[in-house]
Amino acid sequence: MISKRQSFILSLIKLQNFLFVSKDNNFFGIHILFPEELDKAAILVNSNGGDWGYVTIPIQSGDKNIEKWQKFMDKASDLHLIPILRLSTEGDPKNTSVWRKPNNYDIVDFANFLSSLAWPTENRYVIFFNEINRYDEWGGDKPDPKYYTDLLDFAVDVFKSRNNDFFIIMGGLDLAAPSDGVKFLNGYEFLNQMASNNPEIFNKIDGFASHSYPNPNFSSPPDSVGNISVSSYKHEYEFINKYTKVKKPVFITETGWNLNTIGEEKIASYFTYTFEKIWSPDKDKIVAVTPFLLESQNGQFDKFSFLKQGVPTSYFRAVQAFKKVKGDPNLSPKISITPPQQKVLGVMDFRDRSQNLGTGVVGSIIKLYLERIFSI
Repeated sequence: MISKRQSFILSLIKLQNFLFVSKDNNFFGIHILFPEELDKAAILVNSNGGDWGYVTIPIQSGDKNIEKWQKFMDKASDLHLIPILRLSTEGDPKNTSVWRKPNNYDIVDFANFLSSLAWPTENRYVIFFNEINRYDEWGGDKPDPKYYTDLLDFAVDVFKSRNNDFFIIMGGLDLAAPSDGVKFLNGYEFLNQMASNNPEIFNKIDGFASHSYPNPNFSSPPDSVGNISVSSYKHEYEFINKYTKVKKPVFITETGWNLNTIGEEKIASYFTYTFEKIWSPDKDKIVAVTPFLLESQNGQFDKFSFLKQGVPTSYFRAVQAFKKVKGDPNLSPKISITPPQQKVLGVMDFRDRSQNLGTGVVGSIIKLYLERIFSI
């Protein structure tokens, strides 16, 4: 377990890393669903002078394919994109309409897997699950702030024990959710109960995710400054940092307007206003803004999609046109994976265990994973 003193020192180190990056931090980003979307994401977030923008992407507990995710990391590095991985479980076996509630085994398994990957940047940004104040993100059960606080506390210890470069981000909340005592718990009440259970948790994390949607109905104008608006991150920031020794930065990993109620041009003007008047002035607090969603592919989130059947919307072009900075993040040392030498083994010669893992780059990646996790 990490002591309070060690946790504080790690927080200072991470804060130093963030402050160094933030001097030249391209905080423009986008939320994607699949690794194949990286090229399109780069066109948006690294446009008009920008470099090293951000992408938020979910990774499910059953999708720990090391070849797939190492290719994702390599492609992100090539395109100068900084990944933010949001941990996710899968549909609950007893009720596939809800996401299974995560547990300590998920934490250990994710920590082992993600620590085996070569990341593009020194900071390895990981978000711990999604809108945990909703029953459908919590196995169909009543939201449980104490359970989540304990899980997050455990996650900090496990991930930091694997690699201190993990940047632990508390999951974003549904700030518009009511408190009905059964299915939903208001986001701010959820934070209050987390603080009541263990106020030290806000010291242990490195940052927090915010879903700063313009509610109600994802349709409010950006000059609305309430606690369920595009400015709602400010309220979370003030609350969380009442309990911290160093200020914890925010990642606005979901935001956006409802195209079904607001036209493209109006949304474009809203994004322009919000970036100029609200988010940009808070660059000392915000690491990244990754609106939801790059491309829905005509799915259930089509009302948020920046691309419609592959065609940029007016708000895609508005964000693309913003003058951006060339980000200068601390990069990870490159891990060279050299394909093993081919050799002929005798029928009973099983001494070279890597032979059973296959040859070439894929085999080397798997071998690297096993070496790191199991020390074989």
